[in-house]
Amino acid sequence: MTVSDEIVAGFSALATPTIANALDDVGFEGVMHGLTQMVAGTRCVGRAATVRQVTGRRGDFTSEDFKVGRMIDAAASGDVLVVDNGGQAVSTFGGLATLAAKVKGVAGLVADGGVRDREEMIELAFPVFARHMTPLTGRSRLAVTGVNEVVSCGGVRVAPGDVIVADGSGVVCIPAQHAVKVLELATRYATDDADAAIELRKGLSFTEAMAKFKRI
Repeated sequence: MTVSDEIVAGFSALATPTIANALDDVGFEGVMHGLTQMVAGTRCVGRAATVRQVTGRRGDFTSEDFKVGRMIDAAASGDVLVVDNGGQAVSTFGGLATLAAKVKGVAGLVADGGVRDREEMIELAFPVFARHMTPLTGRSRLAVTGVNEVVSCGGVRVAPGDVIVADGSGVVCIPAQHAVKVLELATRYATDDADAAIELRKGLSFTEAMAKFKRI
């Protein structure tokens, strides 16, 4: 199932906590755990392009196994790269890879593993969400074993084409089959949040606001 551009764009104005509430309603545990926003103030929204990796010790793999270029090639403009490296503290993505992804139009990177070259990521204002920031190279330590197949990232099942939204609060995955319903619910909850804020400024107590707006 392909999520339309219109539906993907609809998530651009929605915060991850609001989307998480809607994910609860459809019964999908889509909030990733343990991932950190590496470039402050950035967010990304897009369809998932997935990568699976394995990690060993230095020298266990060849430079050809690293295949960062293949990872970037797997993502179309507007996609979010989602990397399953099992939470390992080895870098799968650095400054030059960030530049190549940015030039291609990749929307961001979500990595259950390590990244490096934070300063270059900041300079490029490229959204990166990862478990570790580490200078340790993945070359000869990492191997790409699959591209655009179902992976696990931050404890969440991610399929190619699922919608990824990441911001300062965290990262969520919206399964393609639930995208329309989650967008509908989250948009409604965002409207309630905005209305509640107006009433709070007028003097409504928070207890009263919680009674009136059930999902704030």
